[in-house]
Amino acid sequence: MPQGRASANDPLEPLNRKVFAFNDAFETAVLEPVAKAYAAIVPQFFRDRFRAFVDNLAEPRIFVNDVLQARFNAAGMTFTRFVANTILGVGGFFDYASSHGFPRQSGDFGQTLYAWGVDSGPYLVLLFLGSSNVRDTVGLGVDFATTPPALVVHGHDAAVASFAIGVVGGIDVFSRNIDALDALKASSLDYYTHFRSVFQQHRAAVLRETRAPHEAPGAETEPGATPADPGATPADPEATPKDAQP
Repeated sequence: MPQGRASANDPLEPLNRKVFAFNDAFETAVLEPVAKAYAAIVPQFFRDRFRAFVDNLAEPRIFVNDVLQARFNAAGMTFTRFVANTILGVGGFFDYASSHGFPRQSGDFGQTLYAWGVDSGPYLVLLFLGSSNVRDTVGLGVDFATTPPALVVHGHDAAVASFAIGVVGGIDVFSRNIDALDALKASSLDYYTHFRSVFQQHRAAVLRETRAPHEAPGAETEPGATPADPGATPADPEATPKDAQP
C-alpha cells in the first residue's frame, strides 16, 4: 500500500506510526524471543489449559455485555459455556463447551458502546496494546476492571494478579500468531496500513454481531473503516490483531 495513503478515520496517523514502530521494535526485540521460548519450554497441553482458563475468566464479562447488547441467545450460550466449563471443564482448564456445540461468543464493552450508538472516534495505536480507537479504548478500560481477578481480588493484589495474567496471556496469544504476523509483514508494502486494514476488517466483523438477525450480513461498515485487503484475515478467530500486537 502506498506510504502516503491515510484513512479518513486516522487523523493521528503520524503519531500512530511512531507508536506502531515502537511496538513493532519491542515485538521483534523482546516479545518474539520470549514467546518462542515460552512455546518451546511449555508443552502444548499446558499452554492450551492456560488459554482455556483465561478465556473462561472472561465469560462473565462477555455474558454481561451480551445482555447489555440485547443479544440474549449469545448471553444464554455464554452462561451455558461458563457453567459447563467451570464444572465439567475442571475449573475452566478444559473447553468442554466448545466440543459439545457451544462456541465462544464475542462481547466486550467497546462492542456494547457501538450497539448503543457511540461513534468509534479516530483510529489509535496504543503503546504495547496495539490497534484500537477512542471508543474501544474506553471499553478496554472497563473490560480490564470487570474481568476476574479484578472482580474477585481488590486493591494491589488485584492489580498484580491482573497484570500477571495479562502479560502471560499476551505472550500466549502472540506465540500462536507469530507466523501469521511475519507473513503479513512480508506481504506488505506498508506494514502499518496493511495491519490497520486487517484490524478494522476484523473489528467490523465483530461489531456486525450486534446487528438484528433480519439485517443482511455484511451490510454494516464501521464508520471510518478502510476497505479490507482481499484475503487478509486474522490467524485466530478468537484473537483480534490488536491482541497480537503491534
